Parts: sequence; structure tokens; C-alpha cells
Amino acid sequence: MNTWNNPWLLAVPTLALLALGAFLHRIWMDRQARERRRIPKHWPLSTRALANSEEARVWHWLARAFYDHHVMIKLPVTRFTLPRDREQGVEWYKLLGGVYCTFTVCRSDGRVLGCLDVPGSAGLPRSTRALKHSLLTQCGLPYWVVRSNSLPTVAEIRAEFLGESSLNHAMREREMEERAIIAAQANLRTALTRQRSNRSSDFSPLSNWPNSTAGEPRSDFNSQWQENSFLMPLDSRRGDLL
Repeated sequence: MNTWNNPWLLAVPTLALLALGAFLHRIWMDRQARERRRIPKHWPLSTRALANSEEARVWHWLARAFYDHHVMIKLPVTRFTLPRDREQGVEWYKLLGGVYCTFTVCRSDGRVLGCLDVPGSAGLPRSTRALKHSLLTQCGLPYWVVRSNSLPTVAEIRAEFLGESSLNHAMREREMEERAIIAAQANLRTALTRQRSNRSSDFSPLSNWPNSTAGEPRSDFNSQWQENSFLMPLDSRRGDLL
């Protein structure tokens, strides 16, 4: 029988080959997926800084402005927000999982007080800015976009984030200055006392050395070697690496 005159005889092996090809392709895809999920022996990653130079300047300014609070960097909004409807939590997480603010100011108990963004060289997309502003303001959190060359005053941002008046801010600044002066005075007294003690010990007679015999100082190297944690750590027990 001539197979060219009967197309069904050609269709059957063709379909079988297509099915076999699809099956082998599926096996290959599954193997590739397993390879991607496998933990590599050598990670193709390197460390990098948390903030660029522009963000670092704003970070240092925030640390001084909110010296009595915590300034978190690049914290996702999903860390401090919670869906009112738990059943829709997965959907909201998919939408907001990649949304974060450059800086988040919070209290010592972890309560967030407000967020700031530092635009990059390409700026901050209007849609992203509108999303964060709408989300955070409806949660009762202030949201600011700042640059290092146009920072607000410390009184302005503390008033917005903490609700402080200018009088309270002036009192806090005066308190900080007084603490700095007291700390500087204490450090100065400590340094002077140390210098006097060193000067008196330099001119003390050799007979005053502890455990001295016949006017010659005794070497105390062995006891210093055992007590000095730099030369011999206090915890010298050996342990296996985890």
C-alpha cells in the first residue's frame, strides 16, 4: 500500500513524534527549574553599600535631626502596614511587595512616624510618588521627598513627623548642647587625670615598683600575657565552626 495515498499513516507517527518532543521538553524545563532552585556552592554575588552618596548625605542629616529616634533605610511598606481584609492580603502583597521608602523614621518600640524618599539621577516617577503619598497619608504617616541640596530645617521635619512646636525643639537643642558640654568637660577631666598619673609614675623611684628586690623592678610580663585579652582572648576555648 502506498503511504502517500493514505494521509492517516503519516499523521500517526507525526503526532507520536510531537508528543515525544513535548514530553522531552517538559522534562528539560523541570530540570532547569530544579537547577535554579538548587543552592549554589559559589554564590555569584558581591556586597555593596546600602546607600549611594546622595542618600548617605540625607541619612547623616536625618540621624542628627532624629537623634532620639531610629532611622531605617529602604524598608518595604509591607513591613509596617497590614491589610484590613486578611483574605485580600496576598493580592495586596503582590502589589506592594516591591514598594519601599528610602528612609523610615520610627520610635524605639517600632512604631513608624513617617517616611522619606531620595530621588535618584532619573528622578522619582510621578506614579510611584502618588502611590506612596496616597498610601502613607491615608495611614496617617507623613511622606516627604527630599534632596541633599534642598533639605528642610530640623524644626520643620520634626514638627511634621513628631508634632513638636518650635519651643519644644529649641528646648531639645539647648538640652543637647548642655549634654555635649557636660560630656566634653568629663572627657577633659579624665584626660587630665590620666596625664597626671602617667607623669607621677614616670618619676617614681625604682624601689616603689611592686615585688621589687634590691631596687630592681621585677618583670611582670607573664601575668600581663595571661590577663591581656588582646594577646590572649578571654574566651580561649576551642570550638567547631558552625
